[in-house]
Amino acid sequence: MPQFVIVLINGFGAPPLTAGFVHDLYFGLVPQLCQGGIVWLAASMAAELHLTVEEPVVAEGIADAIATELAREPIDSALLPAANRRKRLLVADMESTMIAEECLDELAEAAGIGAHVAAITHRSMRGEIDFDTSLRERVALLKGLSLAELARLRDRLTLLPGAKTLVATMRAHGAATALVSGGFTYFTEPVAARLGFDAQFANVLGLSGGGLDGTVAAPILGPAAKAERLRSLAAAYSITPADALAVGDGANDVDMVQLAGLGVAYRGKPLLASVAAAVIRHADLTALLYLQGYTQADFAG
Repeated sequence: MPQFVIVLINGFGAPPLTAGFVHDLYFGLVPQLCQGGIVWLAASMAAELHLTVEEPVVAEGIADAIATELAREPIDSALLPAANRRKRLLVADMESTMIAEECLDELAEAAGIGAHVAAITHRSMRGEIDFDTSLRERVALLKGLSLAELARLRDRLTLLPGAKTLVATMRAHGAATALVSGGFTYFTEPVAARLGFDAQFANVLGLSGGGLDGTVAAPILGPAAKAERLRSLAAAYSITPADALAVGDGANDVDMVQLAGLGVAYRGKPLLASVAAAVIRHADLTALLYLQGYTQADFAG
């Protein structure tokens, strides 16, 4: 019979999860299916329940009921197949996923056109306009911006909580890691180095005379190219996309998140959240480790 895991992960900075709360939540619904008991991945932080059901729809119903119960709580929940949980490849978006900033929006603020560019970014992230077109349009508006402004932004980029632990732990347990961004190599190269990624891929900004020339080198690393990069990385490591975890936050990440064996929307926009296997709204990035069955004792970094 199909076997599933429901994972509960406490929100970043939220009150501790209690054993009584978790027990009542799980066993108050369908105790006859909760044969494995509660497994704590991290005390007061993350727990999982193993389910064996006759049909996947039964597990989905239980997970939906739990999600409804948690709707007003700062707790993330996810239903996942019990098999092949630990992934051998991490493919991660960068902006608003591994770092707090959206680099184009920050550069636009420096250029004095922040609101205009941010509006285009927002529509692109929601999937309302084509990514390639929106990227070229936004970069063109920044023509003439100095490299000094890019350097100032590069030097203050903020790593999101849990990012280093996520990368370090997966690498320590034999997984490959790649930063795959629709942003720019000027920023992905130092961020990948700070976080310890094995590889990084992004778009290349056109430069001239000490500043931006308003162009992006072809081909654009957009939604389809991100998914193809995941597929090629998997092949390079002699695994399949089912062995990969992909995480992002916007429409640009939909294709790779759908392709991966575990696709996660981290603080995801509605379009991505609607197709991801797991949606993390409250916890930090270590949630991606709990989804794979890692315990806090397994964490590296």
